[in-house]
Amino acid sequence: MNHDKQYQLITPSGITDITDWFCDDIRLTHTVSRYTKQDRVHAGNDTDVVRLHFGMKGDYAFSYKQLGRSFDLVGGHHNIMYSNGFEIEIMPKAKEIETFGIQFSKTQFLEFTQNGNEHLQRFCEAVLSGKSVLLSENWGPIDAGIQQVIGQILNCRFTGQLKKLFLLSKSIELLVLSAEAYNYAEKKNIFIKNKTDKEKIIAVRDLINTRLSNPPGLSEIAQLVGLNEYKLKRGFKETFNSTVFDYLTGQRLQLANQYLQETQKTSAEIAYELGYSTPQHFNNAFKKKFGVTPNSVRINP
Repeated sequence: MNHDKQYQLITPSGITDITDWFCDDIRLTHTVSRYTKQDRVHAGNDTDVVRLHFGMKGDYAFSYKQLGRSFDLVGGHHNIMYSNGFEIEIMPKAKEIETFGIQFSKTQFLEFTQNGNEHLQRFCEAVLSGKSVLLSENWGPIDAGIQQVIGQILNCRFTGQLKKLFLLSKSIELLVLSAEAYNYAEKKNIFIKNKTDKEKIIAVRDLINTRLSNPPGLSEIAQLVGLNEYKLKRGFKETFNSTVFDYLTGQRLQLANQYLQETQKTSAEIAYELGYSTPQHFNNAFKKKFGVTPNSVRINP
């Protein structure tokens, strides 16, 4: 089975747009919730699955009955969790919350991860015994790699069997990236410890994403979000495993790749639109990242 399903949920608290992709025993879900008032929201189901959860945007708190735990999270986090059925109560703290999730059947997840690292193997032992469990006590940051893969899924242009293979490969890639982030998330010497500072670092990412063609300098970013440059640079590197400059470059080139495949804009037009000084500078940067020239992508996407 491989098909998309788009629908909208309207509640007294607001509107949620949902897109589901189904690929055999894997379900991928993207949700964008826009809240008109901050009321508690209840959600749940009785499926016996392993869940990869990615909080893309917006702050919220939630309690998870099967885990007996509560969490208070800012946008830009992920974890892997298991329970046989789940009931959660969400308290939104932002007007818009965006999440992405992948559900693996218990059997399929164990097949993919049986030879994983020691942390993943301990997680699998809990899954096998039917125990509700989180992979990591600390929620990992959504770095540029994870964000890139989710973006590729959201912008997938394949259909039929190719789309099924694509969704399968990207689901496994996100599973690997999430599992490998465990050691990073478990580090003891965390630099950004204050929730307010973490929110400011997330705001830096969002600011860059909205100004790819005319990016602000570090001093302007620091002034806009209220952080000194040292804390901004070190906090961004810790949160997204990338420097501000490398993140900006990566986002620009991903957008350029999308333009090449989905629009009729020339390579030169894209270069200038995204703020490159010359088409040659853009070509060199694109080839360095993707291993091919912009024109070759246009000819054979």
